[in-house]
Amino acid sequence: MPKDKFDILGPLLSEIGGELAEIVGPDFDGTYLYAEAGPGWVGAGVFKDEGESVRYFDPSSKICDLLLEAWRTEEPSKRWAVMEYAVKGTRFDTHFQFPEEIDPNETEMERRPRALLRRFGDKPVIYPPPPSR
Repeated sequence: MPKDKFDILGPLLSEIGGELAEIVGPDFDGTYLYAEAGPGWVGAGVFKDEGESVRYFDPSSKICDLLLEAWRTEEPSKRWAVMEYAVKGTRFDTHFQFPEEIDPNETEMERRPRALLRRFGDKPVIYPPPPSR
């Protein structure tokens, strides 16, 4: 019997959660993933609420592959543009925005700060130092 998209998407979303635990560590309560996807590309950022601040983690290639696979699960006319994935305790919640819900003239780097502000308020985001040359 053919599987429907939820039979595929549900386990993929769980795998994304598992990979977030690999990236952030075993205490990944308060982790938030902001991702955008399109044909052949994914942009993602992983963030962890640390109380007074929010820490940024680089996404792994595995999580990017999982996100692209999740994006491809949808029919082309129903594919999301933005996925927000939030971990609370042992559960997760996902929110999707679709192409018609975002400004096509904006970039991910313009939309992401607004999403972080909605999620974490005005807490400072701590990014790792740039690599030395």
